[in-house]
Amino acid sequence: MIRYTLNCACGHAFESWFPSSASYDSQRARGLVTCPSCNATTVEKAVMAPSVARTDKGERAAPALAEPGREGGTPTVPTAPAAPMALMGRPEGELADLLRRLRDHVVSNADYVGTEFADLARKMHEGELEHRSIYGEATQEEVKALREDEVEVFPLPVLPEDRN
Repeated sequence: MIRYTLNCACGHAFESWFPSSASYDSQRARGLVTCPSCNATTVEKAVMAPSVARTDKGERAAPALAEPGREGGTPTVPTAPAAPMALMGRPEGELADLLRRLRDHVVSNADYVGTEFADLARKMHEGELEHRSIYGEATQEEVKALREDEVEVFPLPVLPEDRN
């Protein structure tokens, strides 16, 4: 797992975990990586130092920085900025459960069509193909064009566990 510090176009900083760098790139390209503060999908990785796991079992010493201009000055430890967090109460937990059930229902009862989603949805709307339930991937531009043509599409809910 890789933890990225991310910044949205509005300037919010947040962290998210991904199975791999390729997974981050894929999810970002599909508009699935969103800012938890403003839901912006324009997200970039922040500059980060790599995290390397220690293999020794000794006491871990905190990195120390001496005060400028003084040898042996009082050490200071840099801290990372706080990320916005939320603890869900019962109503939010129930909503998350409903969204999870909705997504599971769609995945169980519709056909996955991958990147052909926008084209197939349009053809079904225009009567060129028999209507059936489908889900897949579409760019923001494709979704906007479908909605302008009154094709009823909606994004599958993205839940907190999808972002971790």
